[in-house]
Amino acid sequence: MRAVIVSREETERVRQKLLFEGALDKTRRLVKKSGLIEIPVKESFAAEDLTLVEQEEPHFYIPKKTHGDYLDIPDSERKFLPAGWQILGDIIIISLHERLENRKAEIGKALLSFYPGCRTVLLDRGISGQMRQPEREVIAGGSTETIHMENGCSFKIDAMKIMYSKGNLAERKRMSKLGEGETVVDMFAGIGYFSIPMAVHSKPRKIFAIEINPVASGYLKENIKLNRVEDVVEPVTGDCAVATPHGIADRVIMGYLDAHEYLEHGIRALSPGGIIHYHEAVPEAIERRPVERIFAEAGKQGRDAKIINMRRIKKYSPGVWHVVVDARIAARSP
Repeated sequence: MRAVIVSREETERVRQKLLFEGALDKTRRLVKKSGLIEIPVKESFAAEDLTLVEQEEPHFYIPKKTHGDYLDIPDSERKFLPAGWQILGDIIIISLHERLENRKAEIGKALLSFYPGCRTVLLDRGISGQMRQPEREVIAGGSTETIHMENGCSFKIDAMKIMYSKGNLAERKRMSKLGEGETVVDMFAGIGYFSIPMAVHSKPRKIFAIEINPVASGYLKENIKLNRVEDVVEPVTGDCAVATPHGIADRVIMGYLDAHEYLEHGIRALSPGGIIHYHEAVPEAIERRPVERIFAEAGKQGRDAKIINMRRIKKYSPGVWHVVVDARIAARSP
């Protein structure tokens, strides 16, 4: 099998060149021999400016196994196997094509073999209700409570009862760098997705974390203790329409995607010059809608709004994006 032989100093430059040209044989490893490096290339490769040799002892990469390698199912069904899944702590959450419904127990067992550090597999069937509760089924293992580590924080969660979107990680990391010395109101706080990282990393003066779901609120209280931020985060169990304080916040987080009816309370919570982070699921055709809603509500309250930023977080559904708008809300100019 063919290889190009180069000095150690030239290895990376030549490897990158071969990769760019599509000549690199990715099934074999680079081999060190007599102070030189053999870079594997495809049999069709030829070049006058490089030295080609026939590799005496090629070193092959060991093909990575997939969960499908642990399954004995026909190819007609194998093509419907999912390409990905979510892992929270030691729990695997997976969605399956309807053609594989009768194979769910086998697939669950295969995933636990593929991930020996995990102990439970949940089949996800979507979410329902105002509180976005997951509809899930245990297909392997047993316990559904776990501790998930993220961004230097610990989150205790029951994956059967509570949603946790890893697709929002970049936004949670961004928010964890904000709020130093501030008073923050986290509406729809859940188990502390935003409150906990902000308290751990940015050290705000105070965070009021409001959550109506009693199960999520219970885990919020546990996570506050787990991360030792009791002096910063104050959990509030209740409806944001009632429990949100007025005029005290330097920063308000509205992380629920269907919260436009609560925007009034989010803006009222801000002291003059405070910032709101407003999330919404919005169709591409009317992507300015959350901005317009902020302007409209601020105007109703006799206040001025200035848009700082607007970002797409991830695709929510076909043609619909999860976006977040950062806006500064000031007292109306005279």
